[in-house]
Amino acid sequence: MGAKELIEAGKTTLGIEFGSTNIKAVLIGEDYEPLASGKHSWENRLENGIWTYTLDDIWDGLHDCYQNLRKDVEDKYGVNLTTTGAIGFSAMMHGYMVFDEKDELMVPFRTWRNTITGQAADELTSLLDFNIPQRWSIAHLYQSILNKEEHVARIRTLMTLSEYIHWQLSGEKVAGIGEASGMFPIDSSINDYDQGRLDKFDEKIASYGFPWKIRDILPKVMVAGENAGVLTEEGAKKLDITGNLKAGIPMCPPEGDAGTGMTATNAVKERTGNISAGTSCFAMIVLEKPLSKVYTELDMVTTPTGKPVAMAHVNNCTSDLNYWVNIFKEVIALGGFEFPGNIYEALFDKALTEDPDCGGVLSYNYFSGEPITGMEEGRPLLVRTPNAKFDLANLMRSILYSAMGSLKIGMDILIRKENVEVDKITGHGGWFNSGVSASKVMAAALDTPVSTMSTAGEGGPWGQAVLAAYMIGKQDGESLDEFLEKKVFAKAETKTVEPLASDVEGFDKWLNMYKAGLPIERAAIDSIK
Repeated sequence: MGAKELIEAGKTTLGIEFGSTNIKAVLIGEDYEPLASGKHSWENRLENGIWTYTLDDIWDGLHDCYQNLRKDVEDKYGVNLTTTGAIGFSAMMHGYMVFDEKDELMVPFRTWRNTITGQAADELTSLLDFNIPQRWSIAHLYQSILNKEEHVARIRTLMTLSEYIHWQLSGEKVAGIGEASGMFPIDSSINDYDQGRLDKFDEKIASYGFPWKIRDILPKVMVAGENAGVLTEEGAKKLDITGNLKAGIPMCPPEGDAGTGMTATNAVKERTGNISAGTSCFAMIVLEKPLSKVYTELDMVTTPTGKPVAMAHVNNCTSDLNYWVNIFKEVIALGGFEFPGNIYEALFDKALTEDPDCGGVLSYNYFSGEPITGMEEGRPLLVRTPNAKFDLANLMRSILYSAMGSLKIGMDILIRKENVEVDKITGHGGWFNSGVSASKVMAAALDTPVSTMSTAGEGGPWGQAVLAAYMIGKQDGESLDEFLEKKVFAKAETKTVEPLASDVEGFDKWLNMYKAGLPIERAAIDSIK
């Protein structure tokens, strides 16, 4: 079958992911290659001290993204998209969406970006003997309890964004296990929430007399390959406002961007790892054995099939870089010019032409708080010594290094303290759209080879489309890692960049300055309001 016939016959799968700055849809064929895509750009907003997206933001964005996909299908193939073999939704993980008995949202959506649950995260980490980061759903819930917020007693459903979308389109309150692992600790031996820790939480809050137990309000956990419902008549109308999309399409479990990133990089089995780099950045390694202790710098999550994963997550990655690039674009436009080619790639390349340690130029990319370094808020900073070699190359290298600084602190725990062994680390996300120099910077920061695939720029939504394809296309007993290895990535084009010793040495020297300068960031947070 050609692409047109595949689309008409519904022999495709669709993945839609709500990222921090883009909602993107990717339609793939039976060979798992992208056939069409659609995108909608959006930004979270800071309202009353809360990073949020409104329900209108969510639905208007989804409608625009899907219509752009429909248009791409029609423009490329002359086909009216009416069905697909399966659909999956994913989104940035964590956060807090709570609904009452009438299924109405009670407080504005609190996204992963908020760093307002410090007390709750600390208490829960101690109570559960498990690192509970501030952005996790259970931390938001417990902080709301500590704050004596009125809505808590009326909660009937606690969800994340991907689960909410899935629920609205299928009627099912479920979570892919990778997404669920960013809400509450998972017991990988049973692929469900850890019952002992659920009981501890219930005991902790018993004195408040709430009419619910924690399991009552959490979504049901599902693993990759399970059928998570179908697109309802109402759901089809919500997704495709033109009314062309048919109901009854199977839906796979909703996942988080960590799970789709693992899938998109073929990193779901032990000793594999991946890095997702965009607005935020996280590196994940699938573990062979548990870590020796609890580290507050590391999250413990799971693959979409429930295998334990150690994650180093940072809130800030490319936002500061994007602002700097926009400044350079303005300067170019003032001269009446348009940059010939990919300005990001050109600046990445330029960054590697000067000093590996940035020549005394130091940058902090903190738009929001950064828990790994103990910052509850962000103040982007550029600092240099009077005798620094301040030129475009060193400025850009420092900006790029700053995107990796906090991540490196977390990864050093895994590699250098826990001696975790990794056979490969694969990168994906917008960072890797900037050519080979992007991989070189990453390899220098992590002091390990970094691979990318031809699908690196497609990222999460492509990974979710693959998870949808696994649900309807797996053979009996075929694991997800077997499906990926033998079918999806059998002919994948992979490029690997080895770290240069001089760049690794330079990054380590710069990182020492970065750590020493953290009191400057603290002073900026305390002084500039």
